[in-house]
Amino acid sequence: MLHRLAPWRTAPRWHIALSGGLDSTVLLHQLATLARTEVLPPLHAIHVHHGLQAAADAWPLHCQRLCDALGVPLTVMPVQVTSGASLEAAARSARYQAFEQALAAGDVLFTGQHRDDQAETLLFRLLRGAGVRGLAAMAGERPLGQGRLVRPLLQASRAELEAYAQVHQLDWVDDPSNTDTRFARNYLRHEIVPVITRRWPQAAQTFARAASHLAEAQGLLSELAADDLRAAATPSAFPWLPVPSLALAPLLALSEPRQRNALQHWLAGFTRLPDTQHWAGWASLRDAAPSATPVWVLGDGRLLRAGGRLWWLNEVWRAEPQGVVDWPLVGEPLELPGNGQVRLCGLAPQGRVQVRYRQGGEVLQAAGRGHRDLKRLLNETGLPPFVRGRLPLLFVDGQLTAVANLPAIGGNGVDLHWLPPTNAQRLR
Repeated sequence: MLHRLAPWRTAPRWHIALSGGLDSTVLLHQLATLARTEVLPPLHAIHVHHGLQAAADAWPLHCQRLCDALGVPLTVMPVQVTSGASLEAAARSARYQAFEQALAAGDVLFTGQHRDDQAETLLFRLLRGAGVRGLAAMAGERPLGQGRLVRPLLQASRAELEAYAQVHQLDWVDDPSNTDTRFARNYLRHEIVPVITRRWPQAAQTFARAASHLAEAQGLLSELAADDLRAAATPSAFPWLPVPSLALAPLLALSEPRQRNALQHWLAGFTRLPDTQHWAGWASLRDAAPSATPVWVLGDGRLLRAGGRLWWLNEVWRAEPQGVVDWPLVGEPLELPGNGQVRLCGLAPQGRVQVRYRQGGEVLQAAGRGHRDLKRLLNETGLPPFVRGRLPLLFVDGQLTAVANLPAIGGNGVDLHWLPPTNAQRLR
């Protein structure tokens, strides 16, 4: 195993996802054994306690005893599993959120999925009509939070893990829910895979090999997507706006399959990807009239079209700030509730200074142009509509004096600099 772990030997810390079952118990034992003879990063085990069944209440103690015997510290992380259409999916989501929280920058989390798990994943996703990305099944390693998730046992079969456990006299727990065939994966494991294996004994190995081929194909598609996105990844006219965006024209020059491939690659960093039917939303957004402002709602945000660009907005951008914020010390930066920070450059205005947001009907004294309607001035800048409701406006004694980050439309010698909230976008 040591050669497979070589890329992560310099990580600050190694974590092991320890359920107490066969796979994670073998993995923990192998890593703890290696640590006795090799210089490895500090080991740490994590047990996520879902609390979904009475039997699970004994597992943290079992894991603690196992870790104590091997000299590996353990953290037990209770989680709340939200109810929904799929209990399996909800539990998995809660589990990986806990793992993300536990990883510091550069840390590695090892999980115990094996070759039989990979075969089941391929079958499961095939039955759901997954594309190449889904059929590539579980990656050997991928980003997770600030660190990496690594699956070092994907080339080993469950039978090989059982043999290892017996040789080393390891004790593990069996999850009663693993025999409940109401769950899709258990049905495949207990009802379908045994039938296939009786006819094709090497089926699990063959399925895993097919998943590897598909992962290679997905890698090529990702390279193509990166090339296609390069032409679209031009900076917007508003470099201060921390919203991911793409130029639309280069994407429209591609065939429809390449458009979808490029967008899948780009959106994967922000949201759960849409299924095949949901991709009709992309066609509607793309083909809407030039004067329209179409929106494609996705799992973790929305894609908008404005000013010849696509803009990705997460849920933070849905709620526009409201109210009036007094600014008694104009020489100091001002924190705006839920909307970042503003500071003044240039002349300090005299009088009562406030920051407000658009209500409609605002008028600004524009240098050399007299009083102008703010809506028209913003239209001239090409500022995307979704920003305008969040744009801080500076009022002095009740008069609109400056617009954040757009000093050219005022020309009053007052420059209001706005730093939008740093949490406005968060990569998945």
